[in-house]
Amino acid sequence: MNDEIFEEEKNISKAGNSSGSPKGENKLLKEAISWAKTIIAAFVFAFIITTFIIVNAKVPSGSMKNTINEGDRLIANRLSYIFSDPERFDIVVFKYPDDESIYYIKRIIGLPGETVEIKDGKVYIDGSEEPLDDSFILEPMIPEEDAVFEVPEGCYFMLGDNRNNSADSRRWNNKYVEKSKILGKAVFKYYPNFELLTDK
Repeated sequence: MNDEIFEEEKNISKAGNSSGSPKGENKLLKEAISWAKTIIAAFVFAFIITTFIIVNAKVPSGSMKNTINEGDRLIANRLSYIFSDPERFDIVVFKYPDDESIYYIKRIIGLPGETVEIKDGKVYIDGSEEPLDDSFILEPMIPEEDAVFEVPEGCYFMLGDNRNNSADSRRWNNKYVEKSKILGKAVFKYYPNFELLTDK
């Protein structure tokens, strides 16, 4: 009987000291290294995704209402224009021409080489008698002084959907956005609700 108690006490003693043994310390170290590798891999993956594949943006203003509202969060695809050119009415994230450290989101209205004319609150392209579709704008544009813009090759003319309250190509010092400064095409909003933007 005494021998059995002695053996149990010896086994308990060994179990109690295992965490302090070299083997126990090595196991903890390996586990910590494994966690560190996982965390680093996750950061590297996130960096690659956000640098080369998507733009994850929070909208700071209401210049694109009601298509995109202040505080909305959205994803833009950086790969959209690798093999094709931006199209009229695409909603894009780009570097603001007057300060490229700031990102803007607007709708493409004028394409390279086109003449954009704004008169009586409507937009006309290359002297067309028919104005562009503006069914997506927040409200009719308040007529202002007629203006004509000659879009350079390789550049785009941008307007916000909230045209009466939008700092866009009409107002900037550098009025056109080079294709190389377009970061991506807006694909969907994911906050506060999910909504596709590719058909807007």
